[in-house]
Order: sequence, then C-alpha cells, then structure tokens
Amino acid sequence: MKETAYNQINPLIRLKETELLSNAQYEQLLNAKNTEELKDVLRNTVYGAYMAADFAERFEYIYSKEKGKLYEWLYEMAPEPEVITIYTSRITFHNLKVLTKAELTGKELDYLFIDDGRYSIETLKSAIRTRLSTELPEALMTAILEVLDYFQESSTLQAIDIIYDRNFLTFQRQLAEKIGDQDILAEVTAFIDLTNISTMARGIIQGQHENFLSTVLSSSGNIPKERFLEFTEQTLSAFTEFVLGTRYGDLLAPIVSVETKELDLVAFEKVKDNYLTSLYDRAKIMAFGPLPLLAFLNAKEVEWKNLRLILVSKRSNFPIEVIRERMRVTDGA
Repeated sequence: MKETAYNQINPLIRLKETELLSNAQYEQLLNAKNTEELKDVLRNTVYGAYMAADFAERFEYIYSKEKGKLYEWLYEMAPEPEVITIYTSRITFHNLKVLTKAELTGKELDYLFIDDGRYSIETLKSAIRTRLSTELPEALMTAILEVLDYFQESSTLQAIDIIYDRNFLTFQRQLAEKIGDQDILAEVTAFIDLTNISTMARGIIQGQHENFLSTVLSSSGNIPKERFLEFTEQTLSAFTEFVLGTRYGDLLAPIVSVETKELDLVAFEKVKDNYLTSLYDRAKIMAFGPLPLLAFLNAKEVEWKNLRLILVSKRSNFPIEVIRERMRVTDGA
C-alpha cells in the first residue's frame, strides 16, 4: 500500500502522542508520597476519568478496557489492519491460551480475557469449541487446531502455552512481510531473535532437552533455530559467548556478568524492551507510512508498563531509585 494512505491517520496519531505521559509527569509520579498524590498527578491526564478511590486496585481492569477502546478505534481508522494486528495479536494469543485451557479443563477463566479490539470472547470460544470459524484468519485457526490435536495425545497444559507462543511469533513475521515495510520487519525479526535468545538461555538453565527446545524456539527470526540448538546441554556461559558474537552483542554485553560470563536474564527484558523502542526513533521525523502508528502503539504499551510498575511499587514502598531503575525508556528519556 502507498505511504500516502496514512495521510489521514498520522496527524491524528501525532495528536494522540501529546496525550502520552511526559517525563515531567513521570517525575511527579515517582516523587508522589502516596496513592492520593499519584491520583492528583493523573487527574490532568487521559487517566483523569478513572481517578476513583480504588483506581490503583482497579488498574488492570482500566488498562484492559482502555486497550480495547484504543485498538477498536485504530482498527476503524488504519488503512492496513495488519499494522494494528502486529500489536493486538499479542493479546489475541493470550486469550487463545486462556480460553483453550478453560475449554479443556472445564474451568471458568473468562475474567482473564483482554479486549483486543477485534475478536470477541464468543468468537474465540466458538472457534475452540467447534474447530471452525468464519471470522478468524487461517493462521489463528491453524494454531488452535495444532493445540487441540496435540492435547488429544498429551494432557500437558504447558504445551498449550508453548504451541501458541511459537505460532504467535510465526504470525508476527507473516504480518510484517505482508505489510512490506522494512522498519516494521526489522522490529519484528529483532523481537523474535531476542525472544529466542531469552527462551534458549532459560532452557539451558532448566536443563531442557533438544526436542523441547526445538518445539519452543521460533524459526521466523534472523538467527537460525539450528544455531541455538547447538548449545543444548552446554553451559549458559558458552551460549552467552555465542550471543555476544551476533548482531545483538553490543546490546547485551552490558548485562553479562563479569564473574560468571553469563547473561543477566532479570535485566534482559528491560534491555529488550528499550532496544525495540529505539527501533521506532525514525518515526519521530516521518510524516508518511505505517511506522508512526506502530511507534505510538509501542509508546502506549511502554506507558502502561511504567504506570503499572509505579502503582505496584508505591503500594509496596519501594525506593524511588529502585522504581526508576526498572522503568522502560520513554520518548525523550
């Protein structure tokens, strides 16, 4: 699709960006002494309408509802729905995990459903129950059928997460290639590579076998899955040395322990998120194409993560510097 197709929505996205929490507001939130002061800061933001007495306790519910409203609006406005689906599919696959477990175990898990702005809980439940759907794309139905077929032979609930997670990464790559934007493809492949690195490192620590690792690792990144599998039954330090020789070496070098020569997997997720955010820097000076839209979605996701972190940390009386250390990078930070 021509970049000019985004001429209508990109100015609206720029207006939405002005509603994001600023660095000054984050500082006010960090320095708030209690929940009431937090609410005072947020009253003049897009969260102002939710400043009831139980705001902090209801944040997950509010977050879910706001996400669904934002995604639904974007689906109505965006010329290419696949750009929105790059983000919403993370929620869709979460919902598939939850509702498939509910179907197979008989448990009531509807409270874990998150609105993705596109597929209702009834649509997903019906697809899982009947193995058919006229609304879901082929890739989602393929994932559902693979999980259900596997569960007929094995009742291991962990397999549901594993199969859906792998299909999710494949779906991400398919979406990026269909959109055909090189910046988006670079972000998606980096996301897959870094997810594989984390998965492999944790698999080594857990002593997982090659068959298991071959199942959970994605083949949709830039680093071949076979290269990861070579480190099955090797040490984390050996795998870390390999990782440092990849395109992500400079990124991950600062979180390698001097003593053990191993990746710090606690610090890994923040480094991963910040790096993926940095890939959207070009969107700040772009007036055309889909990147500003995806950059805004990423910025909103970072905002929600940071706000949740601050709310939880304040209730637990964490020191400001501890909270600041765990926060993700925001625009201009």
